[in-house]
Amino acid sequence: MTVGIDLNDVKRRMDGAINAFKNDLASLRTGRASPNILDPVMVEAYGSRVALNTVANITVPEPRMLGVSIWDKSMVSAVDRAIRESNLGLNPIVDGQNLRIPLPELNEERRKSLVKVAHGYAENAKVAVRHVRRDAMDDLKKAEKDGDIGKDDARSLSDKVQKMTDDTISDIDRLLVEKEKEIMHV
Repeated sequence: MTVGIDLNDVKRRMDGAINAFKNDLASLRTGRASPNILDPVMVEAYGSRVALNTVANITVPEPRMLGVSIWDKSMVSAVDRAIRESNLGLNPIVDGQNLRIPLPELNEERRKSLVKVAHGYAENAKVAVRHVRRDAMDDLKKAEKDGDIGKDDARSLSDKVQKMTDDTISDIDRLLVEKEKEIMHV
């Protein structure tokens, strides 16, 4: 750790933004069934909102079908409602304590809307990275003002933080382009 700011902490926080972005991208549907598609679904259960995978098991029985086995029979309608209201364009078929979710073929319009969602996730990740940069720069200015570090050290650390920011944002852009290709591939 250098006096002023901890570059490892800045890097860790920026990596956290990238990991959150990767998780968001994994939840976007690309035409193949994946349990990650249901990651953003939150279910009203036992008086609070919980992730779907805490009340059910998610499987992929067929390439274009998801299976959801709900552990508590009383939760079936809540899970069904949560999936329908999740804005994922999915319509579960209730079968006792199980839900079958056929994945419709992605049409051009739906693909474009998924790309827009991906762009939104990318923008959120970039904003998070910029917040980390802002916090680090504020800490540097404070350390310089307090006399903890000199002007040259502050400038050097500031350049390193900016380089980390630029690298992280280019990683986010690269991941977005890859996901966009995957979504638009027919």
